[in-house]
Amino acid sequence: QVQLVESGGGLVQAGESLRLSCAASGRIFSINSMGWYRQAPGKQRELVAGITHGGSINYADSVKGRFTISRDNTKNTVYLQMNSLKPDDTAVYYCNALVFSSDDYRQSEYWGQGTQVTVSS
Repeated sequence: QVQLVESGGGLVQAGESLRLSCAASGRIFSINSMGWYRQAPGKQRELVAGITHGGSINYADSVKGRFTISRDNTKNTVYLQMNSLKPDDTAVYYCNALVFSSDDYRQSEYWGQGTQVTVSS
């Protein structure tokens, strides 16, 4: 089994910054891609940013130039640096990872429990 534990959410004012972290632990052989999704009230969950094991990155258009995703493969951890936050960024942010199990080397998808980010105007 694999667990994803997120941290770093909170309440900030528009224009401020937050850094989210997500650490994966458990029976991990390797992690393929890692990423961050968000879900605002009444809206569907959407991809914010993703990063592959090799470092290829993609961002949602709405966060390009403001958010930066990175990962530390030695720590099985992914980060999301969020700058110039806007009220529209308010949502629950979820960590996502595609993990190869050390038990059977099969790939499975895992989600974190979510962390609330609230940006006031």
